[in-house]
Amino acid sequence: MYRTESLKKLALLGAIGKPVKISSSEFTRYTSTSSKTAARVLKQLEDEQYIERQMVAGGQMVQLREKGVDLLKNEYVEYSTIFCRDHNDIDLYGNIITGLGEGQYYISREGYMSQFRDKLGFKPYPGTLNVRLDGPSAEMRDRMAFIRPVVVHGFSDGERSFGGGKCYQIEIEGIKGAVIIPDRTHYPADLLEIIAPVKLREMLRINDGDKVRIVVRDPQRCE
Repeated sequence: MYRTESLKKLALLGAIGKPVKISSSEFTRYTSTSSKTAARVLKQLEDEQYIERQMVAGGQMVQLREKGVDLLKNEYVEYSTIFCRDHNDIDLYGNIITGLGEGQYYISREGYMSQFRDKLGFKPYPGTLNVRLDGPSAEMRDRMAFIRPVVVHGFSDGERSFGGGKCYQIEIEGIKGAVIIPDRTHYPADLLEIIAPVKLREMLRINDGDKVRIVVRDPQRCE
């Protein structure tokens, strides 16, 4: 509990995206603890890699690390679930490109396929559609972090191990599917891999260079 509350106070002070200067005694005003306890909390957050700290004259420069930001995002999603806050779906635009040809091999693994059927409600066509987002959409993509994903777990087929990932439910030109983001990926952030129950290139009659609209659906939004 102390982690979330302390990280929230630091975030409210502006410690996401840039360092902020704060002393342990000043931090007590936001945490209702003693100066000694506040210093210990900050040190523990640093040791656990939730924040970065640099000691300076009169205090310390503190900034949340990715691990700390992720903890707050998860907390946000849980409160959104409780109160059913009204999220907007995310509209993204991009152009079709040719992928590396690895999608068919990975998607067709039964360890993945069974999870897609159970968690997404459809059996994907064995392959992915690759979309390169335009500039504004690449920035909008960050908002997906505030939507609870469908988690796909890694597995082993006895010969090799396969990593896990996250799926986000979408519609592409009216056809339901999902964006899949592997936990370990070499793809840049402006590239989306999409799975669907049909071969999207044929169903939508699209080719490399064609522009498409992708709507990322938030399953928690209030109806």
